[in-house]
Amino acid sequence: MANQVNISNENKLHTFDEVKDVFYVYIRDEKSRDLIEKAYKYAEKKHAKQVRKSGEPYIHHLIEVCYILAELQAGPATLCAGLLHDVVEDTNTSVEDIKKEFGDDIAYLVDCLTKIQRLKLSHRTEEEFVAEDHRKIFLGMARDVRVILIKLADRLHNMRTLGALAPERQVVLARETLEVFAPIAHRLGMNQIKSELEDLSLKYLEPEKYEEITQLVNSKVKNAMKSLETFSKKVADDLFEKGIPFQMERRVKSIYSIYRKIYQKHHKFEDIFDILAMRIITETELNCYEILGIIHATYKPIPGRFKDYIAMPKPNMYQSLHTCILSGDGNIFEVQIRTKEMDEVAESGVAAHWRYKEGTNYNASREQKEIEERLHWLRDFVTISEEDLNAKEYMSTLSNDIFNANVYVFTPQGKVIDLPQGATPIDFAYKIHTKVAEKAVGAKVNNSMVPLNTALKTGDVVEIKTSNNATGPNEGWLNIATSNFAKSHIRKFLAKKNAEFMKDDKIAKGKDAMIDAFKTIGIGESDMERLANQDKVFKQFGVKDLDELYLAVSNKNPIPAAIIDFLNVRPKEEIKVDKVKKNDNDHCPVYVPNAGKIAITLGSCCTPIPGDEIVGYITKGKGITVHVKNCPNIINEKKRLIDVFWKDDLKDGTYPVDLKIECYDRANLVTDVMQIFSSQKVSVTSLNCQLHSSTMTTSIACTIYVKNAAQLRDVMNVLLNVKSVYEVSRVFH
Repeated sequence: MANQVNISNENKLHTFDEVKDVFYVYIRDEKSRDLIEKAYKYAEKKHAKQVRKSGEPYIHHLIEVCYILAELQAGPATLCAGLLHDVVEDTNTSVEDIKKEFGDDIAYLVDCLTKIQRLKLSHRTEEEFVAEDHRKIFLGMARDVRVILIKLADRLHNMRTLGALAPERQVVLARETLEVFAPIAHRLGMNQIKSELEDLSLKYLEPEKYEEITQLVNSKVKNAMKSLETFSKKVADDLFEKGIPFQMERRVKSIYSIYRKIYQKHHKFEDIFDILAMRIITETELNCYEILGIIHATYKPIPGRFKDYIAMPKPNMYQSLHTCILSGDGNIFEVQIRTKEMDEVAESGVAAHWRYKEGTNYNASREQKEIEERLHWLRDFVTISEEDLNAKEYMSTLSNDIFNANVYVFTPQGKVIDLPQGATPIDFAYKIHTKVAEKAVGAKVNNSMVPLNTALKTGDVVEIKTSNNATGPNEGWLNIATSNFAKSHIRKFLAKKNAEFMKDDKIAKGKDAMIDAFKTIGIGESDMERLANQDKVFKQFGVKDLDELYLAVSNKNPIPAAIIDFLNVRPKEEIKVDKVKKNDNDHCPVYVPNAGKIAITLGSCCTPIPGDEIVGYITKGKGITVHVKNCPNIINEKKRLIDVFWKDDLKDGTYPVDLKIECYDRANLVTDVMQIFSSQKVSVTSLNCQLHSSTMTTSIACTIYVKNAAQLRDVMNVLLNVKSVYEVSRVFH
């Protein structure tokens, strides 16, 4: 069939004249032809003394790359860049030299290819480095589909000649081909290139299994060929009688596809029905459905095996009718029915749809935009490549969300959205737009309201209900979303929300510290704010406003004493308290003026510590119990409260405090928290952790011993800086 890539694994060497024979068919402009000829001669001269590992002159590789591109009917600039793609990397030629000789567009393509080549991808073995290199090559290719085509052609010929390399290099390059190049070819619909890349990779990665499957396929094809010929003849007679135009081809399933079914999906070879298929190519969509009806009227179709990719094309533009039928002698065959145009797109994908058309004012940037509009995953490709993900997360996202997306749903406007298996309306919403997802309050599937955790199926029509009053994602969404892309944005939203909460909390704590410090010199809250809210204070401490000053104080830079010193504030006359009748024989750190020998105890419900604002509660027959002023047990009490004070001459000691630490769950969380307690010289007498599986959060309840409120504030601030901790609070019982 014309205009298809030669998928033979034979390492046939073409001449440049043979390349010309191919592109002369569709490039008739003499200037374009001369430019390609010029690029060939330029590359031949620059690489004149270079040879490949196989011993062949290097120019042969460039001719083969150009030949593959010409079979795809690539444009003149792409063919020239294919011939020149290694000159900057391997010779003393610069991008400026290319620009001077061949113009900006070709120089741009060569520059993109050179930058990708300089990654030296396959020479690094550490997983993180390899993943980061793969991110760079994906991003480098995604911005211009012509760069992708050239890299695929380059890799295809390299794989065809891989036998010349050392075994360890064969394995590394084959694995990289499976992880990087074959998935891109698949998503671009370039089935022939994708299948050959996969088969060649398997040949070097698992040669024994490759050979085993090859023998099984050959045996199966040999045994079923006579039956297929009989079946084909009967169908051909029926179609000829009906006057329907057609062309028949036979297709054998690729070795790698069978390998995946056997070793990854755990099917038996005998249960794979579509190893041998008949492809019927006709003229119109109506012809396709007519042929399907004729076949089903004569042969029994296998239930559940019919697929209509004409009415609902795959995101890579693939269209065809698929059915499996039971022939009269018990053999099962797959039948694929499509038009000529569909067949070209099925085999060559994006290259077939956007083939170079001479005399149409070709514009590369317009073509790229059209491709991104048609293949919306390509935009996702660029977006994901630019996301702030570490290399492993990036590769996982790419694999899950793009390469393995096999659920196809529709927007109410009929746009196809591809999602990973198990995807929910939340994944769908993020695929539409981040802002849509963050305002989501519900979803409709097939015009019925459904929960946000509903698993979507191919063919569903999905609509997201939004509200400007929506509170946005919560922790529970992380358990509902399936796509890494959605999960990444949910985490970012929650982190930002948590950061804002922490900021407000720190501002409040900084203000409290200022109030406490100024109170010790007899200055109340309103006077403190008046003194601190001055431009000279902001300038001195490098902040913009009062909130920023409080935030800085909470981070202990500056401390309140430094602000007091800068303002040169003098203490007001201290209020003297009658201490004559303190309970000197009482070991309690608190005293009550003029209370005599009354028993004083610290409340176990709120465990006051020096520095807390406290109040006494008179308990009949039991003396006075000291509480923190905001203790919920006495906050509404009016009659039985009494003023109490911390002693001035407190001896060194520690006091128990109950804390609750709220965190996003992760590995080594408790270890990190305990290290904080150790570094702050705080002892822990009890610690209990509770995992909340619905939100993947953890609550840590603990009792620690501190000297005073100032040390407690320090410990709590340090805990808030521990990764994944989003709240630390003191517990009152």
